[in-house]
Amino acid sequence: MPPSPGRSGGSQPGRRNRRRRRRLRTVDETSAGGLVIDGDHGLAAIIGRLDRRGRLLWSLPKGHIEPGETPEQTAVREVAEETGIIGRVVTAIGTIDYWFVAGNRRIHKTVHHFLLDAVGGELSDEDVEVTEVAWVPLGELDEVLAYADERRLVRRALSLRDRGERDGGADGLAGGERLGARPTRGSGTEQT
Repeated sequence: MPPSPGRSGGSQPGRRNRRRRRRLRTVDETSAGGLVIDGDHGLAAIIGRLDRRGRLLWSLPKGHIEPGETPEQTAVREVAEETGIIGRVVTAIGTIDYWFVAGNRRIHKTVHHFLLDAVGGELSDEDVEVTEVAWVPLGELDEVLAYADERRLVRRALSLRDRGERDGGADGLAGGERLGARPTRGSGTEQT
């Protein structure tokens, strides 16, 4: 009796045809960014990027931490680079981590997010990594943001903001300051 080809159709029983899996190198990356708010108008600056299918996905601005930078400094820099808005860090709002594959690398990304007060600048989509930028009403962020983890952080940030305004500075908002109050041009408090 000839040998059975087995269920996989191969010449040896019990051996399955396996696709060769390429070994992916695991890489850790750390980024920072955040939610920048113009409190006078109840708006947040967000960015849109095209995904592989050509869909525009809205998210919070973020990017890699450069050598010698703190996560807070990175958040301010990345918000400015990706939106044109100059922000001042008010408080940390949380960290998101996720995995993805790019090329021959399996990347574990950790992103530190901060709540930022918009203190100057003009909305701009000059960054080549960004397709669009927009001011979005705070109440619409939950519908517009593409990623559930970012929507959760935004809800937390807005809750902190509301409590801080009610309590005169509790929960990370210093001294009862009003988040997002943009200085009047020529007041000497704006940053250039």
